[in-house]
Amino acid sequence: MSERLRERLAALPGEPGVYIFRDRRGRPLYIGKAKNLRRRVLSYFDAPLSGNEGPLGPKRGLHPKVDELVRRARDVEVMVVSGESEALILEGNLVKRHRPPFNIKLRDDKSYPYIGISLDEDFPRVYFTRERHRRDRLYFGPYSSASKVRETIGLINRLFPNRPCEGPEPGRSSGVPCLDFHIKRCLAPCVGNINREEYRELIDQTIAFLSGNYRTLEGELEEQMRSAAAAEEYERAAAVRDRLSSVRHLMESQDATLAGDESADVIGLAAEGETASVQVLQVRDGVMQDRQSFFLDEAEDQDETELLEQFALEYYAVAAAIPPLVLIPRGLGPAPRLAEALSDRRGSGVEVRSPERGEKRRLADLAQRNARFSLDNDRRRHEQARRTRREAAAQLAEELGLEAPPIRIEGYDISNLGATNAVASMVVFEDGRPHSAHYRNFTMRYAGGPDDFARMREALARRTARLTEGEEDDSFAARPGLILIDGGKGQLGAAVAGMRDSDVDDIPVVSISKQQEELWLPGRSRPVLLAENAAGLRLLQQVRDEAHRVALRHHRRRRGSGMTASVFDALPGVGPARRKAILSHFGSTEDFLAAGPEELAAVPGLPGKVAREIWEHLHKTGAAEGSGAA
Repeated sequence: MSERLRERLAALPGEPGVYIFRDRRGRPLYIGKAKNLRRRVLSYFDAPLSGNEGPLGPKRGLHPKVDELVRRARDVEVMVVSGESEALILEGNLVKRHRPPFNIKLRDDKSYPYIGISLDEDFPRVYFTRERHRRDRLYFGPYSSASKVRETIGLINRLFPNRPCEGPEPGRSSGVPCLDFHIKRCLAPCVGNINREEYRELIDQTIAFLSGNYRTLEGELEEQMRSAAAAEEYERAAAVRDRLSSVRHLMESQDATLAGDESADVIGLAAEGETASVQVLQVRDGVMQDRQSFFLDEAEDQDETELLEQFALEYYAVAAAIPPLVLIPRGLGPAPRLAEALSDRRGSGVEVRSPERGEKRRLADLAQRNARFSLDNDRRRHEQARRTRREAAAQLAEELGLEAPPIRIEGYDISNLGATNAVASMVVFEDGRPHSAHYRNFTMRYAGGPDDFARMREALARRTARLTEGEEDDSFAARPGLILIDGGKGQLGAAVAGMRDSDVDDIPVVSISKQQEELWLPGRSRPVLLAENAAGLRLLQQVRDEAHRVALRHHRRRRGSGMTASVFDALPGVGPARRKAILSHFGSTEDFLAAGPEELAAVPGLPGKVAREIWEHLHKTGAAEGSGAA
């Protein structure tokens, strides 16, 4: 144990707060909360700390995952707060920011779809999105499936027609309404068929609909219909009547699950092994509006109350609204810390409780059954995928003559444009799945022209040279069970030569050619041919394709930054700030190079003298023509 960690443990306070275990590089490994920091943190270790005497290591009987956490920890940082609810909120924020590897994870949360509304535009759009970071935009979600989002957007377009065209202004360059207007999916604000105020009423009704305020929306539509009829605007009154009828039909098609038009979220939770399933039943105005399904990974050795708290904080951090009532599984309530944290975020009271009888208990049991069913299905899918991956590894070991099935496979590819910006990619698959944290890229040092063989040799020599005991990079320190080269016999020979340059000759290596999907092994004159649907071949194809994708992406980034740098570096009076202002003003390097002296002088923050010198420099040297041709 490091002396720094020992000193930190000796100084732990006995107050509520948050603790962070860090590795040797200072990266967070695990973030937790505690009512008593000293008691909680010391519970990971084998004995109470008494000064600096005696051995101090992981406590006996810990779960293997927690034992690994303690062994990797080199420091612990604590933050004292005023109470448990504040610790809960702080823990959730820190976990979301740092994503420590030993904390539970809301699976694939970055890819969950949302419904976005562009309130920053005069005529807002309702659209499908997977991001939620833009200012002045309203997001509803996250939803558990993309098809559910598109189905909801289709319903909204029928009830509250809004423009589908992209961009801040409605319409297209021809000035003619699109097909959506003729099929009554858009009211054509581009040609003035609806003014800004009337259009905004539709958007407000859309927001009320997505927020689950059906009763409020019903009253607004009924009043709007009567007003239009009183003003003898019969066509508008008929359109509102149809919307009102659709909303009422939607409400009547579902059972009113809560009396008194209550709104609530009902959370069901089922956990087993490393995975937990969470179901959220959304009830708005007494109507079951939706069901969301989520999975939590890295959930082992966590009690269900802690899982529920961590999920709720992450979920409600991105949810459009927090209802006044949250129902949780029986046996987990009451949850005063969670109730206080959600109340702070909502700005008014939120009740969190376990129902014991009536409709609320029926809903809670329904959420629990859905969570268990979803977890069982997920476990079956993962078990099938795990069997397929094991079959693929075993097949590769047999067909390629390996001593053991390859657990870690590294794939390599070269990407370049002639002799410029050449790069090599290294991708890693562990247990048949991509391990993106271990991906690495090499910027090629070889300058002898377009020679992929020499570059492959360099990449493998540089990689295998780092297979040493003192290597700090976890990816380079790990020994692969198989190395895959994208190419034929030539690339394979170059890779073997590169490994020998580093005195490494005991790692199996194979190449895969693109035309016939042939596998080439060192010292063999004939390729190994696997069946087209063989699990082993499919795994190698995935590794090969991923190596190609990563190499191409890295090459494009280097080429793009190199082209931009080549244009701006020689310009007189242009530093990083003015370069940023120029690109922000023109939008692209091409538009900047095509600009005249007056357009250059219009760039904010660019003096007229400097603008003239830039224009003269470009046209004197012919840089604009040369860069444009490239």
